[in-house]
Amino acid sequence: MSAPLTHSDDETPRSPLLNLLIVVTLVTVVVALWYLADYYLRGSTEDVTWYPPSTPCDLQQGPCEANLGLSAWLELEVGGDLQPLEPFPIEVRVDGVEVESVRVEFVGRNMNMGINRFSLAPADRGHFIGNGQIGVCSESLMPWRAQVIITTPDGRKGSWFDFDIRRRT
Repeated sequence: MSAPLTHSDDETPRSPLLNLLIVVTLVTVVVALWYLADYYLRGSTEDVTWYPPSTPCDLQQGPCEANLGLSAWLELEVGGDLQPLEPFPIEVRVDGVEVESVRVEFVGRNMNMGINRFSLAPADRGHFIGNGQIGVCSESLMPWRAQVIITTPDGRKGSWFDFDIRRRT
């Protein structure tokens, strides 16, 4: 006769503290992966040489300009009434520098609003066009920043233009 089979200690329940530590570890890993993915999908702007806008400007009133060094400049113009989730045309004109590509990013100035990046297509020498869209926000007045980034043979240059969107009620 053989000895009866006994249950091993593997079936004892885990301690509640161990379960809590497992959940906290998993949440930490998920948050870290989200930040990592957000960083790589958003694209780093650390290698951009930033130039301030030439004068204060309201994109909803007309085009805005910025000097990009000694003899180069860019102009950003958006068309239509800027409202969340409504597509609108974007135009960028660049002069005084050879441009390989242009993109415009709409960034929430006081809160992360996700990725709102739009690559523009060349329309003519120094003229780029495309469509953009701004994300929805629960705030009645949302401050935004349009970042224009141009890629040149000498590196990336950019400028920004701040504006506010008042949500329709």
